[in-house]
Amino acid sequence: MTATLASAPRNPAPRKKPGPARRLRSFARRWWHQLTSMRTALLLLLALALAAIPGSTFPQRSISSVDVAGYFERYPDLAPWLDRLWAFDVYTSPWFSAIYLLLMISLAGCIVPRLRVHWKALRAKVPDAPRRMSILPYHRALDADAAANQGRARAVFKQRRWRTTVREAEDGTVTIAAEKGHLRETGNLLFHTSVILMLLGVAAGSLMSWYGNRILSEDKSYCNNLQQYDEYGLGAWVDETDLPRFCLTLNAFDAEFTDGGPTAYDADVTYETADGTGQYDLQVNHPLNLGGTNVFLIGHGYTAVVTFTDRYGQTQTLHQEFLAMDAALNSEGAFKFPDANVDPETGTVDEDAEVAFDAILVPTFDDATGMLLGTRPEADNPVLALTAYTGDIGLGDGRPESVYAVNPDQIASGDLRQVNDQVEVIGLGDVFELPDGSTLSFDGVEQYAVLQVRHDPGGPVVLAAALLLLGGLLPALAVRRRRFWVRWNPDGTVETAGLNRNDYDGLDEECDELTALIAPGYEPRQTEDTDDTIGSQP
Repeated sequence: MTATLASAPRNPAPRKKPGPARRLRSFARRWWHQLTSMRTALLLLLALALAAIPGSTFPQRSISSVDVAGYFERYPDLAPWLDRLWAFDVYTSPWFSAIYLLLMISLAGCIVPRLRVHWKALRAKVPDAPRRMSILPYHRALDADAAANQGRARAVFKQRRWRTTVREAEDGTVTIAAEKGHLRETGNLLFHTSVILMLLGVAAGSLMSWYGNRILSEDKSYCNNLQQYDEYGLGAWVDETDLPRFCLTLNAFDAEFTDGGPTAYDADVTYETADGTGQYDLQVNHPLNLGGTNVFLIGHGYTAVVTFTDRYGQTQTLHQEFLAMDAALNSEGAFKFPDANVDPETGTVDEDAEVAFDAILVPTFDDATGMLLGTRPEADNPVLALTAYTGDIGLGDGRPESVYAVNPDQIASGDLRQVNDQVEVIGLGDVFELPDGSTLSFDGVEQYAVLQVRHDPGGPVVLAAALLLLGGLLPALAVRRRRFWVRWNPDGTVETAGLNRNDYDGLDEECDELTALIAPGYEPRQTEDTDDTIGSQP
């Protein structure tokens, strides 16, 4: 017996593993699709909002380094750890920048392919109607009595700005395909593009902008450098040498008030740049532009002028700005004389004989009310309420301190001792005498302007993005994309059909209106079977 052996099946050749380059491309392609999905963009947008929370919770060095230093003093153990996590420089931190950059890449990856598809759709012909038009949401079949005319149909579509494509078949069938509503996708793309532009503008403003605040009294000048600003902030890409060179002088300041507060600020300033000098009437919301840098008028206050005469007869005149405490411009400030009571014979300085005054400036004092603080901001009857201290002011320890108040730590430690038992109130021309014979005279009140100098290259970009966002949002919400077809069959019947590409409740009404304009003999009516032939109504 002979056994028949079947041939053994061949073993399939083992699949060759892809090379490292191919695996790397596959990995990159997979993660790129993941990154450029709209879901990822929304998650990154949420992450950016969460990452910005520490920036509003903790003081930021770019806004106020003094507040950051105060936080270190209050929380000496916690603050260094937060500083390692960039909690005081949130908007320039690596983790915030990474989220910001990934969000822009994700949005760009979402938009660019859609731009390409949208451009092709705008240039492409309108798709033809299906063979059975009755399957569409809107369908009407008209007989010859409806008098549907091809020339009239083309005129109607042109008048209503529908994109049309005319097709003629070999059997004599003529179809006009019309489409409208591409502006919806255009607005949608403009909206998302504006978000990218806004992110770029904010990033440019954060990196390349700078600002400085300066209190400037009448007849005083200052030049644009960091040492002469009361407060300033620089972007990450800005150096002090990048600041433009100019100087400003406040010639005069005029403020108008009503019972509700100030109504107008008017500052007469003179500026000097490399191109020459000029004069400008600086007002609120009317900044002075100097080479792309804007000078804003943002506030107003009073400067008290006093003369201090120490026990040896040496005098010092001080022009000290005061900070407003309320709408009536009742203001607080301080006078400090670290060089007081220097012995003229020996030239020695007695650190325990320094003098300082905590003061409140009341622009309009009314002694008939028995109240110290006034209710009017005009300087009609100014007075100073003074509390005098002698001892060590503490300016020699190198620590920064406020020029508007006497150092409370020096008072608490006993280095500064209060001289008068009660607050001394003096008016213009009055003199406050201390027990050692030194005096402080109230010579006058001047006005000052609060100026803010700001350069923000991202501002115009953000403004353009905001306008573009509004311009894209309106059509994205209001426009509906839809298609409409008219077909002339060889048997003389005419069919119309409509299709909505978005949720659109008014499709039937609009299509009935188009059908009535194309076929004057047609009158719209509800039918249960859209395949029925509809002609002129009796």
